[in-house]
Amino acid sequence: MTALHSVPTGPGVGDNGARGPLDDAQEQLRHAVDVLGYDGGMHRLLASPRREVTVSIPLRRDDGSIEVLTGHRVQHNFSRGPAKGGLRYSAHVDLDEVRALAMWMTWKCALMDLPYGGAKGGVTIDPSRYSTAELERVTRRYTSEILPMIGPTTRDIPAPDVGTDEHTMAWMMDTYSVASGHTVLGTVTGKPVSLGGSLGRASATSRGVVFTALAALRHLGLDAAGSTAAVQGFGKVGRGAARFLAEAGVVVIAVSDEHGAIWNPDGIDVRALEAHVEQTGSVVDFGPATGIDNELLLTLEVDLLVPAAVESVIHAGNAGSVRAPVVVEGANGPTTTEADRILAEIGTLVVPDILANAGGVVVSYFEWVQANQAYWWSEAEVESKLAERMDNAWCQVLAEADRLRLPLRQAATCLAVRRVAEAHRQRGLYP
Repeated sequence: MTALHSVPTGPGVGDNGARGPLDDAQEQLRHAVDVLGYDGGMHRLLASPRREVTVSIPLRRDDGSIEVLTGHRVQHNFSRGPAKGGLRYSAHVDLDEVRALAMWMTWKCALMDLPYGGAKGGVTIDPSRYSTAELERVTRRYTSEILPMIGPTTRDIPAPDVGTDEHTMAWMMDTYSVASGHTVLGTVTGKPVSLGGSLGRASATSRGVVFTALAALRHLGLDAAGSTAAVQGFGKVGRGAARFLAEAGVVVIAVSDEHGAIWNPDGIDVRALEAHVEQTGSVVDFGPATGIDNELLLTLEVDLLVPAAVESVIHAGNAGSVRAPVVVEGANGPTTTEADRILAEIGTLVVPDILANAGGVVVSYFEWVQANQAYWWSEAEVESKLAERMDNAWCQVLAEADRLRLPLRQAATCLAVRRVAEAHRQRGLYP
């Protein structure tokens, strides 16, 4: 194999001395490049974002005051097609986080054999502290600032992520359409169904997580019926994942959100918990369960652990205490590189994010195809096509892991990186 020199990863990488998601993303790539035997030039091509922009977003608050927010959009790679990736609103958004998420999107799209590259966007904002009208103004101004970078056919197709939803996508689509002079439904995905969204898109990520979770349990010889699970996070992904796991016969004994965690060794009634969350805004104080510490949930004795919130929640400090034999990553980057090593040493089967939570981008692709054709599919068709894609990817990753004798994350990354590198080679280098 070719020895590699250090690869520059852009300004701001590691500036504060702390290890973050971008360091983990780069290390995962570095290992894949080493396994695949690529030279330093190919490594640099794969490691470097093709395009990124940081914009100021002036906001007139409802009280008349002016605030200036910061937004980012990173297009990591588009050798296999237009860039694709979500837009998140979070107080913790920074450029390095967006770079890492964009890189993971590249691998995710390649792994699922979608004709996309990877991108990601983010605005540093706590959406809970802003009115709906203010969030609409933020979205429209952000969209106008990045307008030259996005577009439905050859550029970049955003989708919802943490802190954003179908309403955010509707505002983005409308802003782009006004600038274009006509309605362009394929500008974004994750839109309301009435505006060209796809049936099944809202639950697609959760369904993909549960599909791979059930496959992983079967792989270890565990029956879904009677298996136990803990779900960390009860938002877009975790809430649906808990519901679908329960419907499959898995006993969900613990759930958490940003406010706290709950536990019931006899199982949690997920539908009743959803109703409680609708009324109170949190899983906390759900009557038939006991409140526990968020960290404790990650180390409960269960068959399946689903981290479905944010990055880096399983780390060197707690990975050795994880007792679940199966970890299925509903969130992006919930397991640090050091934690991955520890989990591998203790024999934990980790289904990586670029496989486990790919259901969202798969159905986003279906939505994009439907919008471009102006022909919409039934929900049953969408779910059938999603299951087929997830099954194909799961089998391919298992085969790659067996062939290379690697954990699933490294096998999945190698498979995806090989596909992107092959696209680079076939296209050649301009000029």
